Amino acid sequence: MQPDFLIDARSKSYPLAAAPTQASALAARGWNVLRDDLPYPLAVIRQSALAHNARWMQDYAARRQIQFAPHGKTTMSPQLFDLQLKGGAWGLTFATIFQLAVGVEAGARRAIIANQVVAPADLDGLDALLTRHGDLRVWFLVDSISQLRCIEDWSRARNSARRFDVLIEVGIPGQRTGVRSQEDALALAQAIHASSSAQLGGIECYEGGLTQCDSAHDIPAVAELVRRVVEIAKACDAQSLLPEEAPILSAGGSAIFDLVVPLLQGAGLSRAFTGVLRSGCYITHDHGNYRRLLKLVEQREGVSDSLQAALEVWAMVQSVPEPGLALLTCGRRDISYDLEMPSVQRHAPRGSQAAQPAPAGWTISALNDQHAYLRFDPAQGAPAVGDRIALGISHPCTTFDKWRWIPVVDDAWNLVDAIETRF
Repeated sequence: MQPDFLIDARSKSYPLAAAPTQASALAARGWNVLRDDLPYPLAVIRQSALAHNARWMQDYAARRQIQFAPHGKTTMSPQLFDLQLKGGAWGLTFATIFQLAVGVEAGARRAIIANQVVAPADLDGLDALLTRHGDLRVWFLVDSISQLRCIEDWSRARNSARRFDVLIEVGIPGQRTGVRSQEDALALAQAIHASSSAQLGGIECYEGGLTQCDSAHDIPAVAELVRRVVEIAKACDAQSLLPEEAPILSAGGSAIFDLVVPLLQGAGLSRAFTGVLRSGCYITHDHGNYRRLLKLVEQREGVSDSLQAALEVWAMVQSVPEPGLALLTCGRRDISYDLEMPSVQRHAPRGSQAAQPAPAGWTISALNDQHAYLRFDPAQGAPAVGDRIALGISHPCTTFDKWRWIPVVDDAWNLVDAIETRF
């Protein structure tokens, strides 16, 4: 994967006694996870699952005749951005100007900032990126006239003729950002149309906050959001507030992305729109929250063999201080814990280069900064000091940001490549 980068012992889980290496030369080292060539804990990405996920989601978007701008905040990895862009992504999505700069460096030339941009320093940064890269197009979200006034104040203070591309965000009552009514959306669209500091590029929403992992609830709830967004788009179009070029309709996380496809296909609209899906966590998927949600997507879509969990964190059993409890060399500094505890996926006994599925009763009950508490039934067999345990995650975003580099491994656990992260 490109771009190449240097890895050395300043990053955790790189062997302290090893010489630095470029990521492109990592495979030549001949390192293997289960030969204990690297210290634990060690986050790894399975190459086969990564390639499968990248291909599957891009193919999904192509089949639905929509564009795909994967959310970069999940991984913040230039190598994975490169993989996604070369795989056919229309652009990338980010949450901040800092993240956008990393994506632009990796080659993105279309981007959506799925967040409000308000601070003068952020507007300075966006202006600088747009000036530096004449072929760059960036849309960010607005949800209030107050925010628009902040942008206009920036323009006056800088004496700038820049007109930023913006999307109106349609929100959900009681949840996060976004206009709450069609009346507010139209008033905002009219104010943007009259502004010399912004130009309206389309309409955006985020449906993920509606999910309850229950199709009986999720389908009508998202359908109502889609209806609201379409009505706002129609009303804006009727007043000639949208651009002549195909305006953007954008939505989509990694939980119930299938339910917003009708919106992205311009449901019921009389003119051409550019539908942009923004899933992010799909690229490595997970073993918990998204895995459960994807089962429902598969049922609704009538498909199987969709996304695969690609990201794991390997740890070593460092102590078995009492029956039923083992302590692992992995903690909150290494693995996600924001949605639920990690799950025990694989077990490789000390000295073995083969990993087997972990016993069903093995669970992680708690995490400290540097320890994971593995609980087990001692009558059903116990892990031993020196054994290796692979932990699955729920929600990949908050595992990626704990690592400066992550090895990519083949199905025999050989290191074949690596990615860096830029949080």
